[in-house]
Amino acid sequence: MNLLYKSTRNAEKTVTASEAILKGLAEDGGLFVPVEIPKLDVTMDDLKDMSYQETAYAVMKQFFTDFTEEELKHCINSAYDEKFDTEVIAPLVKVGNTYHLELFHGATIAFKDMALSILPHLLTTSAKKNHVTKEIVILTATSGDTGKAALAGFADVPGTKIIVFYPKDGVSKVQELQMVTQKGKNTSVVAIHGNFDNAQSGVKALFEDKELEQELSQAGYQFSSANSINIGRLVPQVVYYVYAYAKLLENEEIVNGEKINVTVPTGNFGNILAAYYAKQMGVPIAKLICASNENKVLFDFFQTGKYDKNREFVLTSSPSMDILISSNLERLIYTIAGQDAQKNAELMKKLNTEGVYEITPEMKEKLADFVGGYATEEETRETIRDTYQSTGYVMDTHTAVAAHVCKAYQTNSNDTLKALVASTASPYKFARSVMTSIDASYDAMDEFALIDELKKVSGVEIPKAIEEIRNADILHTRECEVDKMKETVKTILGVEV
Repeated sequence: MNLLYKSTRNAEKTVTASEAILKGLAEDGGLFVPVEIPKLDVTMDDLKDMSYQETAYAVMKQFFTDFTEEELKHCINSAYDEKFDTEVIAPLVKVGNTYHLELFHGATIAFKDMALSILPHLLTTSAKKNHVTKEIVILTATSGDTGKAALAGFADVPGTKIIVFYPKDGVSKVQELQMVTQKGKNTSVVAIHGNFDNAQSGVKALFEDKELEQELSQAGYQFSSANSINIGRLVPQVVYYVYAYAKLLENEEIVNGEKINVTVPTGNFGNILAAYYAKQMGVPIAKLICASNENKVLFDFFQTGKYDKNREFVLTSSPSMDILISSNLERLIYTIAGQDAQKNAELMKKLNTEGVYEITPEMKEKLADFVGGYATEEETRETIRDTYQSTGYVMDTHTAVAAHVCKAYQTNSNDTLKALVASTASPYKFARSVMTSIDASYDAMDEFALIDELKKVSGVEIPKAIEEIRNADILHTRECEVDKMKETVKTILGVEV
């Protein structure tokens, strides 16, 4: 079976998986979705004995049907190798009465590595399949983690350039250092004077700018995306939810067919959407618990059916979730609208023009799988401190948001199903927030002294990603205003401004 993809805003035209990966975003501004979500063609009994790489093939071959077995396995084996500090790639750790799926063992110590290690291989394979001769320019906005993971993935990949925009003062010190010290002749990093939503909206506008597309084409370039709007980012994320369930089964923590709940710290909605896709594929997941920080636009949406980004943007200790426009939610809206591209396009237009839209009662009924929750800054700190004191386990701020929401849900609902928490970043990435949560007196220390202290407290080795930036040279100092992103891209690419 050849699985095709269509835009969430135009049901007429279909493209292959490789075309969808290459484009990143559809021409009409919509996101590519599979015409249907495929089912797993292997049993959980088969999956429980598989390695991460074998699981990845079992899942991805269902979505990327125009890749040969050899091409897909090459992409998978090139991605999930010694770049990860553990052979199992995504370990499961029992913390109290929940299971943490640690997604931060890759090169940049955040969950984005799970998909961005493979995306460059999927993209370059797709380019060959479609006889692309132009240089591919990866254009990406980041709230902290995607940027570094994409830069690391695409650094010096032939036939590509990568430009990353991040909000100045809107990421952690470690996140910023990871980006601005990135090597690679084809890498560019730009700090914008604005927040992540400004960066993301700016990048989307550049994708939709037909005049710019023409100018770049004449100069031998074409855009693609490493953000989770790219289906080549989203599908690899489905893999680890399938893998987690199979490993719970292998470890005899659950019996075959037993339902589990999954809690995901959520900003742009891609990571929890991947869990939803895993459920559609046949993984026995009951509730998908969407955990927000104080930017709780998604919590309010699940409560009311109204998405309203017209609110104060809060800078929190979990900056990768400081987002008011969750771009991947559009894929879910399209699904619950009965794949009605016109209806979805109307809602997205309202979001763009008025900053708010409301779904119908019929659509809201189709969200029964989802539960929204949020954690305040104080609750996030308490969760880090209490978990450390009771178990010795140290978690980062984003994971703490999810852990708090998971526990609150269990308490309020009396739901006794086993709970999986997506643990999305190493505590080393947010050392100051983590250490001051454990003890406020740590705030007097500088960033790298805190990192040494975190090693003593956690008993976990300092990751290579952190050691590398201690004395690394700053290579990227470019900044720009929000309304100058287009000129900045043209300058970087040497196209006349």
